[in-house]
Amino acid sequence: MTELAAAGIPVTVTCRVLKLSRQPYYRWLADPITSSEVVEAYRANALFDAHRDDPEFGHRLLADEARDAGESMSDRTAWRIASTNGWWSAFGKKRGKGRRPGPPVHDDLCAVIDEDGRTRHVFAADAPNELWLVDITEHKTSEGKLYLCAIKDVYSGRIVGYSIDSRMKSRLAVQALENAAQMRGDVAGCIVHSDRGSQFRSRKFLRALACHRMVGSMGRVGSSGDNAAMESFFALLQKNVLDRRSWTTREQLRIAIVTWIERTYHRRRRQLRLGRLTPIEFETIMNTTAALAA
Repeated sequence: MTELAAAGIPVTVTCRVLKLSRQPYYRWLADPITSSEVVEAYRANALFDAHRDDPEFGHRLLADEARDAGESMSDRTAWRIASTNGWWSAFGKKRGKGRRPGPPVHDDLCAVIDEDGRTRHVFAADAPNELWLVDITEHKTSEGKLYLCAIKDVYSGRIVGYSIDSRMKSRLAVQALENAAQMRGDVAGCIVHSDRGSQFRSRKFLRALACHRMVGSMGRVGSSGDNAAMESFFALLQKNVLDRRSWTTREQLRIAIVTWIERTYHRRRRQLRLGRLTPIEFETIMNTTAALAA
């Protein structure tokens, strides 16, 4: 319309031909971007950041994250914006059986090619804080699911950090990594191997790795062989704790998990590969030997 007016055609004629009102046109000309559109843009930006961090979130959880970021909105508004932009939950929106998992953000540093040309994984370390494995498991209670993210040091088999929560967000993995780094001290250069779960591909987890100068490694989604040593720990936890009884509250299950890890797995369960020692005993002996040798 502006170009037609510049060519000498009156705005009144153009509006009559296009069946438009002049007043809305002049209002738009004076203020092309309305305040409501600016608010909408800020809300969409907050929802997009939340969706990129946690692709499995639905619109209600995205709205919660946006509110925490300072952009208040109703769940209905969050649904409208997310639906318009195609920001669907990775779990809630079915896209066919052939849908591929998200791309890895790290190379697979634990994979080797054997003499037959087959790819296999080697989980071995000659010292503490050389190779950690991380994964997430879940179990149901009467209150809902409880999620555990655990980090295992391959050298001794010790669970060096873990986090338990009622929601499987990226901060579940970040908190486990922070706990492990705080307990182990100097972890620079340590390889952290995971599958391609969205929590381990999130920006928050990548920032935590970079902050501690750790190296990421990533296998495939849903393949226990790519993280077999961690899956074996979860199998023990499943058999010894999770499936032993039904759990009424999340707090009951949380206490049971922590008790089994700290009292039984670390201090009472002897491992053949450690010379029939527990992870705590093995680390104590090896650290003492290393100190004497130094």
